[in-house]
Order: sequence, then C-alpha cells, then structure tokens
Amino acid sequence: MNETVATELAPQALGPYSQAIKTGGMVYTSGQIPINPATNTIEAVTIEDQTRQVIANLAEVLKAAGTGLDRVVKTTVFIKDMNDFAALNAVYAAEFGANKPARSCVEVARLPKDVKVEIECVATL
Repeated sequence: MNETVATELAPQALGPYSQAIKTGGMVYTSGQIPINPATNTIEAVTIEDQTRQVIANLAEVLKAAGTGLDRVVKTTVFIKDMNDFAALNAVYAAEFGANKPARSCVEVARLPKDVKVEIECVATL
C-alpha cells in the first residue's frame, strides 16, 4: 500500500504529483528545488545557497515520512551548469555528513523556475 507524504514545511508540489511516497519500507521523494516554503519564493541565488535550500526541503519531506537524511540510499541531482559541480559537492558533502548515498548527477538544459539545482532521493524508513 502506497502512502502519500505531505508537509507544509517543504514547498508544495508544482504539479500533479506528491512530495513523496512511502511504500515497502522505502520513501521516494519528488525532486525538490530551492523554494523557501515560508515565502513560497526562490530567495537563494548562488549554487551553494540553492543546494542548501534544496537539501533542507528534502530533509523536511523525509522527516514527515518518518526518516531523515542519514537514511538516504540514493540521490539524483539535476544541475543546470556542470561548472557548479565542485561548489554543489562541497555543500552536498557537508549536509549529508558521514552518509554518502549512491548518486547520479546530470546536467540539464533547464529546471523548473529556472533554478540551478533539483535533487530527488530514495531513503529507508
């Protein structure tokens, strides 16, 4: 049985999808972009600040599902400019700490609201 995960502490879905789904002892998040859920705007400008906001949003969705960043097993990172890869990695490493999930990183032509980064993840409960 699939369970929809929703929290007001992360940005609401921009389309016909859920923030996350819990099923079979796992949580699958939708991609998060750097929307500040308190203002529903994108305030972060740099790749570093956008990455911090994205991971904070993911953390809130995971918390609502009953898990956390320390239980993430896989992420997919969508980045607008691969020249930002090192800066993104520095923030990503600091935010995930000792947990080093499997990861894919793909440069894309465009992201929703023209942000620099979007991240989705899979975590265990």
